[in-house]
Amino acid sequence: MTWYPWLSAPYRQLVGQYQSGRGHHAMLMHAANGMGDAALVYGLSRWLLCQHQDGEKSCGKCHSCQLMIAGNHPDWHVLMPEKGKNSLGVDPVRQLIETLYNYSQQGGAKVVWVPEAELLTEAAANALLKTLEEPPAKTYFLIGCRETSGLLATLRSRCFYWHLPTPDEVPTTQWIGRQLNADPVAIKTALRLSNGTPLAALALLQPERWKQRMALCQQLTTSCQQRDMLSLMIQLNHDDVADRLQWLCSLLLDAIKWQQNAGQFIINHDQQPLIAQIAGLQANDALQKSVQAWMHCRQQLLTIIGVNRELILTEQLLEWDMSLSEFRSDSSLSGTRVSPA
Repeated sequence: MTWYPWLSAPYRQLVGQYQSGRGHHAMLMHAANGMGDAALVYGLSRWLLCQHQDGEKSCGKCHSCQLMIAGNHPDWHVLMPEKGKNSLGVDPVRQLIETLYNYSQQGGAKVVWVPEAELLTEAAANALLKTLEEPPAKTYFLIGCRETSGLLATLRSRCFYWHLPTPDEVPTTQWIGRQLNADPVAIKTALRLSNGTPLAALALLQPERWKQRMALCQQLTTSCQQRDMLSLMIQLNHDDVADRLQWLCSLLLDAIKWQQNAGQFIINHDQQPLIAQIAGLQANDALQKSVQAWMHCRQQLLTIIGVNRELILTEQLLEWDMSLSEFRSDSSLSGTRVSPA
């Protein structure tokens, strides 16, 4: 499994806790998507299962390490939904708990990795509670999550909460620059669009994906110039609509910052002319309402099963177009206009 430089310090911190006897048997690791936390959990699991630990490193030579390298260690259990399902039910959890109360097959520790605790059904989460509170000897639970708000409070209370922080922007920019030949401004933009997570930024910068974002920005520029927001449909109506709406909302938020003379805080550094253009289309309060409306639209598309995507997008684009028309009308009557910062 690929190791990433920003994981080294957190790895040493976690291993140090277990070396000193302060490591918790159940750790809730809160990490954003794109941080490579699976690699961190794998490295920690190898150390916990290693039969001849070399300080803060696993030896890489013992039978346990060889089994981990081969990907078939019998005492390393990964709880994930079955293929084609988006939730983790109670039956696999019960089967795992029964297994954990048997002796370790390698005579050492047992480690359970739950990559996304949010996918546990309520019944599955409840089934884990007693084992988390009173686990079998030398059994460790490493429980990952993207958001803690959706987890049962009783599950959170039985775990040691640990957050994997995003790395600093400068070294991350340098690391991405070594992986991919990209413009530094594009790298900075991709990182900020990805909330500082390196792997998500690297994925966004892949040529085909970056081209899709640039096409959306170009179409938005044309739509603003022609005062025809409905023409933006061609760039929004795709299966990855949630990502595209995130890009759109980030541009609108940047326009709000631009109006308030806070251009140094914008996200889309490669789109400053477009941001200035958007900033001149609506007053600040109207722009804020537009952002809220598009975020609500995005939430609908993510959460309502069977929703008509094209209809939802069309309604929102028409409302946005109407809002822009009203602002132009008000501006012409008052003889004022919004100037970019």
